[in-house]
Amino acid sequence: MIRKKIIAGNWKMNKTLPEAQALTKELLKKIDFFKEVDVVLCPPYPCLSTVDEMIRSSPLRLGAQDAHWEDAGAYTGKVSAAMLKSVNVSYVILGHSEQRIYFNETNETVNKKVKKMLATELIPIICVGESLQERNSGQTQIVVKNHLLGALRDIPPAQAVSCVIAYEPVWAIGTGINATPTQANEVHQYIRKLLSELYNATTAEKIRIQYGGSLKPDNATALLNQSNIDGGLIGGASLEAESFLKIIRYNHH
Repeated sequence: MIRKKIIAGNWKMNKTLPEAQALTKELLKKIDFFKEVDVVLCPPYPCLSTVDEMIRSSPLRLGAQDAHWEDAGAYTGKVSAAMLKSVNVSYVILGHSEQRIYFNETNETVNKKVKKMLATELIPIICVGESLQERNSGQTQIVVKNHLLGALRDIPPAQAVSCVIAYEPVWAIGTGINATPTQANEVHQYIRKLLSELYNATTAEKIRIQYGGSLKPDNATALLNQSNIDGGLIGGASLEAESFLKIIRYNHH
């Protein structure tokens, strides 16, 4: 089965509104390359509405960097799925390692968020992955399994197929240490095996698994041509139009 690649740019806490407009404008100039892959931009909340207006008639899709599991309420600083939906967000990143490390995200909260996004017809990009300490002590599979099964608890196969899984080796984010394409593909293969055990082989074959560990223009082709790597969740390299476009065009170098 051919799964369409998905490249998402996670801007994290970067870009003021004018900077977000400038970057989006640059990307829109090269729109021809966005047909072969699904391209998602995940700007910070204040920029969502403006970026939406700019990309609405293009193949680009809008993503948010997180959301709360409640519909509304006294949750200062949080945004709901309905709010995101109202500015045409299609994808939401959930369980990112930075949310886990700095903001007490747990498998339970990720699971609540996944359920709410699916109920609101938003596509969750579910992040899983181990730290350097966990990898060095042989815990990679245990951690990945806990994250994955925790996030997908009580999610039926019909809903699971629309989710995107992002494997993020935390030890390869901004550290200069990279997972080799083989190392990355092995974990992706393991994730697909877990999905087929949790659901069935057909469902597992449909679910896209992105790689999110320092994917850059110079390693994009090697990583994205691996059999089980269905795209990338791009951090730093998505903040600059040229490098992000190089990743999107990985097969056209």
